[in-house]
Amino acid sequence: MAAKEKILIAVDETETSFRALRYVARLVCGMEEVEVCLLHIYPEPPPDFYMQGGILDDYRKEQDDKAGRVFSDGRELLVKAGVADGVITTDNRYAEGRTISEELIKVRKEGEYTTVVVGKRGVSRAEEFLFGSISNTLAQHSGNFTTWIVGSDD
Repeated sequence: MAAKEKILIAVDETETSFRALRYVARLVCGMEEVEVCLLHIYPEPPPDFYMQGGILDDYRKEQDDKAGRVFSDGRELLVKAGVADGVITTDNRYAEGRTISEELIKVRKEGEYTTVVVGKRGVSRAEEFLFGSISNTLAQHSGNFTTWIVGSDD
């Protein structure tokens, strides 16, 4: 029996994220030895959040609600494409004290995922230089796992 393929898909509400989901769906529909985890990671609130009267519990609830909608839509997309509902799980994480990239690598390692899938976002070279990019971080750390970076149609 072949080892089970464990696929971690970073998701959010963007079209790029759903493009990555559609790509995975085409590749894994009908596969029996597969697990698919939809992962939503949200960052710490912006620096001025608390000065503007923000409350962390409210921020986290808002992010949890957003993740719930993304998970529901993502699961629906995968199931309609032929991926068995029973192989799909979800994980919502708060990247407290870490970047989203660092949290993604941590989750990948904890779950022993064999493949990580992200949608490539169009960031400027200046933004990439200042903040890095998730796809670049994954490419740098993918020595013992496969990374799929799904680009845009442009």
